[in-house]
Amino acid sequence: MAAELPETMTAMGFDDPGGPEVLRPETLPVPRPGENQVLIRVSHAGINRPDVIQRQGFYPPPPGVSPIPGLEVAGTVAAVGEGVLPEMAGQRVCALVSGGGYAEYCLADAKHCLSVPEAMKMDAAAAIPETLFTVWHNVFQRGWASDGDTLLVHGGTSGIGTMAIQLAKAFDIAVIATAGSEEKCQAIRDLGADLAINYKTQDFVEEVKAFTGGTGVDIVLDMVSGEYVARNIECLADDGRHVTIAVLGGLKAEINMATVMRKRLVLTGSTLRPRSDEFKALLADDINEQAWHLFEDATIAPVMDRIFPLVEAGAAHARMEAGDHIGKIVLEVAPR
Repeated sequence: MAAELPETMTAMGFDDPGGPEVLRPETLPVPRPGENQVLIRVSHAGINRPDVIQRQGFYPPPPGVSPIPGLEVAGTVAAVGEGVLPEMAGQRVCALVSGGGYAEYCLADAKHCLSVPEAMKMDAAAAIPETLFTVWHNVFQRGWASDGDTLLVHGGTSGIGTMAIQLAKAFDIAVIATAGSEEKCQAIRDLGADLAINYKTQDFVEEVKAFTGGTGVDIVLDMVSGEYVARNIECLADDGRHVTIAVLGGLKAEINMATVMRKRLVLTGSTLRPRSDEFKALLADDINEQAWHLFEDATIAPVMDRIFPLVEAGAAHARMEAGDHIGKIVLEVAPR
């Protein structure tokens, strides 16, 4: 199949960091899969906040990774490298990648791929891997979520937020989520959240205390950080877990460590992109065993916001930065 590959492809890159307008199409050689890799002919690619931060110049790709943005794709396996089962060629897959997703072809570790059922549309499949891997690791592995727990999610209508709400509800976890408008709060309720809080008009600390009868939540999934951390700690129950996955509100926080000790809290966090291939493969295995069936039978489906053509990646970034989206923004590369 490698012999049938074209020599070049279109990708969306940028020369210097800047606003959404710096993204522009370029012609690049089609990469060839190495050991344990597959080459995916991309149908759709998901847009994620780290893509925006990379374009702004604050999140460079790890060494050896494509400088082209894009952390998740869906498509058809066009070629396989050494060590990959030949029958993977031609399969429909979605994949978590470390970069290179905004292109007609993208390399992925074969063990970071999830099989896409025929009933699932490729645009939806492309909207899953980054948020699913992130939420599964941080809420269920690092946050030790289990049935009967209560989860507080900030940014409830983001890709991460909508995924976290649905996954938590599927595992009998109560969900409280925040958003910045009544429209977004209603979207959160429609997804099954037990309480939606408009953080612009309500004090989420007081609302959490009222909802939980003063007990607090078991887990906070925090994408804000900064001054939110101290307030999140007020929301946590004894033995609660605070998991940070982004720092949109600031890199530093001032907290009362006596409260941490008194409540026996766990403060943790992670970033996914720099983790080893081995770690991501183990994470994919766990997702396959524990959660992927929920997507195969459509118990969970990604919330879709808008789909942009590949060449309009800049407009897609502008929409994400505006903050008006609900759910996932996706690029259409070569639909099939």
